[in-house]
Amino acid sequence: MDEKPEEHLAFQLAPLYASLQQAFEAIFERARSQRVIFVIDEFPYLAKADPSVSSILQALIDRASADSKLLLLLCGSSLSFMKEQVLGEKSPLYGRRTAQIELKPFDFFTAMELFPQRNPIETAEIYGMVGGVPLYLMQFQNGGTLRELTEAALLDPNSILYEEPSILLMQEVSKASRYNAVIDAIANGRTQSGEIATAIGSTTAETSYYLKELERIGLVTREQPLGGKGKRPIYRLSDNLFRFWFRFIAPHTSSIQRGMPGRAWRSIEKALSEYMGPVFEDICNQWLWRQMARDESAIEFDDLGRWWGNDPQRKQEAEIDIVGIEGTHVVLAGECKWRNEDFPASALEKLRHRTNLIGNADEAQLYAFSKTGFSQACRAEANRSGNVRLVSFSDMVNA
Repeated sequence: MDEKPEEHLAFQLAPLYASLQQAFEAIFERARSQRVIFVIDEFPYLAKADPSVSSILQALIDRASADSKLLLLLCGSSLSFMKEQVLGEKSPLYGRRTAQIELKPFDFFTAMELFPQRNPIETAEIYGMVGGVPLYLMQFQNGGTLRELTEAALLDPNSILYEEPSILLMQEVSKASRYNAVIDAIANGRTQSGEIATAIGSTTAETSYYLKELERIGLVTREQPLGGKGKRPIYRLSDNLFRFWFRFIAPHTSSIQRGMPGRAWRSIEKALSEYMGPVFEDICNQWLWRQMARDESAIEFDDLGRWWGNDPQRKQEAEIDIVGIEGTHVVLAGECKWRNEDFPASALEKLRHRTNLIGNADEAQLYAFSKTGFSQACRAEANRSGNVRLVSFSDMVNA
């Protein structure tokens, strides 16, 4: 190969600059006369190594003429740094951006496109394990059984995903061990701040601080019942990889590091269907938004969420997996079941009863989402009532 990389540059840089200032000045100067696209990838690393870099760029941007032909792209994987040190009010670069893009993980239906030959149920389970980050999904693109792929991608100490949660957390926060404890508590079913505080042996105030920080960096979501008032919020892990890692891998790190992934896999295999419940709720949520975006939805809504509250008749806490509101009215209520059995008529009746607890839900459309299908009694009840839609996982992925 005779060509040199520098021959493809729009202009030739000097072989060496004495400082970043000089290098940046040369690029800005060149952009006065020709189009220049200047990309700094992982800008947070550069800015931490040289804290003056943001001020240098600020001065050059402010001096640049309005007809400058420079497109400056600052990229970074540290969400908190990019928001605070680049977009934040205290940043030297504040107010100088012309656009910002926060790249989101793929939703399930986009992730499916990476696995055209794989069973959609296994694809959903892979999505449940690692979420929608393309790099994570690509670790499962080789042929093999789900067990073989999981052991190679997640249960091997040398795999890139094995240490990924720890690396990401250390990149975003100090005292990562305390945050690990909070994430572990949520991954194992503690969802209220008091429960989490007890699990980690901390005060409620200290735990609230950790939760807010995890919200800030996008690992935890604070939820309140949609359409309900006065209920305490709950906390859920937003990232599937973190949720899966702390649920199934963290308890088995000793055996995994000694080359025995089988113990971890057996715990995964035993509880995967139950673990997939909230993942399936998210997939159903995505499908509803997708249907409305395509103008294929029978109803429109402003927002989707979950609902929980008291059932005074049965004297117990009640939950609804998906609730859709338009204005002040509940227009949709859904139950999601990721089980290897048909959706029963009793679950449909329970959904109807719980929907009546919310208020402003008299005309709500009921949705029953099922991994497998629906019992004959459930189908008969849906036909009889007229306000029930039955949606199987197969319907969703083949739409």
